[in-house]
Amino acid sequence: MSEMSLDEHEGAARESAEAVRPSGTLHGELLVALRDFIVEGNLEDGARVPERALCERFNISRTPLREALKVLAAEGLIELLPNRGARVRELSPADLRELFDVMGGLEALAGRLACERITDAEFAEIERIHHEMYHFYLRRDMHGYFHCNQAIHQLIVAAAGNATLTATYAGLAGRIRRVRYSANLAKDRDRLGEAMREHEAILDALRRRAGSELSDILFVHLRNKLKAAQPPGASSDE
Repeated sequence: MSEMSLDEHEGAARESAEAVRPSGTLHGELLVALRDFIVEGNLEDGARVPERALCERFNISRTPLREALKVLAAEGLIELLPNRGARVRELSPADLRELFDVMGGLEALAGRLACERITDAEFAEIERIHHEMYHFYLRRDMHGYFHCNQAIHQLIVAAAGNATLTATYAGLAGRIRRVRYSANLAKDRDRLGEAMREHEAILDALRRRAGSELSDILFVHLRNKLKAAQPPGASSDE
């Protein structure tokens, strides 16, 4: 069983999901909306962030927008350009390979530790979100599906009860969030269905507290996401 309380685990999960967020509910809502806008592919990799258009879209001034952009830059989703605004972070195939290898290793470790430490209440929450995610999957609601998907991964990391692991994971998760989203949209195969089946296996291994098995499943799950996100015929070794 974990030495951390459920509230502490949930707090860690929220931190890994949102890194450092501006204070205040409206600022938090803006951050979530702006993050979703970028993650869901409304701007191309490497594209400049159109501040004026986003201010009009979200009915805000430049100041709260720029505060939110600072948070997204800290997460690794965008890059701030000195005196020139911001642009969406662009990752090379080699960058992606390295990041997914590290994230796969972190999630594999989290799965093994979570099986040793997770409480029944923590598992029940993951199971609840899994079933909610399945309903979004059936409706092909990518927005809802992805939020549930990310919450499950973050809660497994939180259930591992290792603050260093949680912080390291949070520091890298934002950099590949767009790629994890786009992987589910792969048109050459039903990656969404494949990912759902992998999540069924994740839940089953976690239920049985099968740490070694869950570790392997999570690592392969990340590898499969990377493969799905690449254009047909592309190699992550380029």
